[in-house]
This record gives sequence, C-alpha cells and structure tokens, in this order.
Amino acid sequence: MEARAILKDARISPRKVKIVLDLIRGKNYDVALATVKHTPKAASEYLVKLLESAAANAENNHNMDKNNLYVSQCFVTPGRTLKRIIPVSRGRANRILKRTSHITIVLGEKE
Repeated sequence: MEARAILKDARISPRKVKIVLDLIRGKNYDVALATVKHTPKAASEYLVKLLESAAANAENNHNMDKNNLYVSQCFVTPGRTLKRIIPVSRGRANRILKRTSHITIVLGEKE
C-alpha cells in the first residue's frame, strides 16, 4: 500500500527541489522529516508540509502505521513557466523565466 501527496505549481525551480529530494529518497519517514527540517534550502518549507501531508494520508486513508513509513518515491517535474519582461538599457527588454514545480512524494510501509 502506498500513500502519496502532490504539490502542483510550487513557485520554485525544479532544480532546487531535486537537491533536497535526493537527500531523503529511501529513508524512514522520521529521518526524512528531520533531514528536511534541518536543511537550509528554500525547498525545505514545501517538502516539510508535503511529507506531513503524505503521512496524514497514510494514517487516515490507508490505515498505515506512521512508525513503519518510508519514502518509497519522490520526484519533481517542471510545471508552467511564467514569462516576465524586465526593461534593460537602450530601450530593450529581457525575458525572465519564473519556473514552477510539481512535487510528488510517495510513502510506503515496511513489513
């Protein structure tokens, strides 16, 4: 049995999220949560809420034991890119790409 939580259109680049996700892949839920909470990255705020949401889904929807959970899958895919324009010298304009992410965390239960 698996419990998942998905965050869509998070306003952070997928490249930044992937760094933190690589730290927690395959670890126990408690260890993963502690790792994310003490990692000084911008993606940590999103991932703490997402991990807690996935654990709540596991407990309430699938009757899984919170002590036996581990991160079976975690991945990030690029979402929509917001395109903005900033004026630069000589009357020109440069484009700014504000990237978004779709983050998925899947928790499994150890037997």
